[in-house]
Amino acid sequence: MSQITLEAVDLSVKYKHRLLFHIPSLKLCPGDAVYLSGQNGIGKTTLLKVLAGIQRPSSGSLNLARASWLQRLAGFTGQSGVIYMHQSPYLFDGSVIENIAYGLKGKHVCQRKQRQLTMQALRMIGLESLSREHISVLSGGEKQKVAMARAWAINPSILLMDESCANLDVEAINAQKVMVDDLRDRGASLVLTSHHPNTLTDGCNQQWLLENQRLIHKPELNIINKDNHAFAS
Repeated sequence: MSQITLEAVDLSVKYKHRLLFHIPSLKLCPGDAVYLSGQNGIGKTTLLKVLAGIQRPSSGSLNLARASWLQRLAGFTGQSGVIYMHQSPYLFDGSVIENIAYGLKGKHVCQRKQRQLTMQALRMIGLESLSREHISVLSGGEKQKVAMARAWAINPSILLMDESCANLDVEAINAQKVMVDDLRDRGASLVLTSHHPNTLTDGCNQQWLLENQRLIHKPELNIINKDNHAFAS
């Protein structure tokens, strides 16, 4: 995994004549863990999709800068290294283990290493007993576990989690936290949304609040004080 800094300038999204948000500047550095909050329909999912390169902004630029000249020589372009996890995971027709291993294809990882990473991910997320089951028979929470295990195995530079623990119990969320902490220890950054505080949100060191078409930035995670806003700039 390459350590990546993500920067955005003059970022905005409009739907017809409605401005969803305008963000003058935004920066996400290696190791950052950000809790993105805001009311339903305010644009949190849209912002994550823009950061992931899934959706184009109406205006502005998004840049992924590598940490060293050597990494730049490797030809890294676009949104490679960024994983977006939706509340309803994008999974493939196949077994649990095939879905986790799928993300390792094309990463120049030998088959032996692929199997080691896949089995380790299964153990960490608690899906060993379901490894050969078809995706179609899993519950919503189990599918989210598969998505988390796959993301961990891929070892992304930036992980964007959109309500990825909505259907999970406390034990499963704690398992996600272990995987996320391991990725952060290796230099990955994280942005997540969640309707309810949990161990994942508690582990964040920053908070972004989408409100009134703007992104409010808190350098340390705590309850937003509406009388003392600090806007991202």
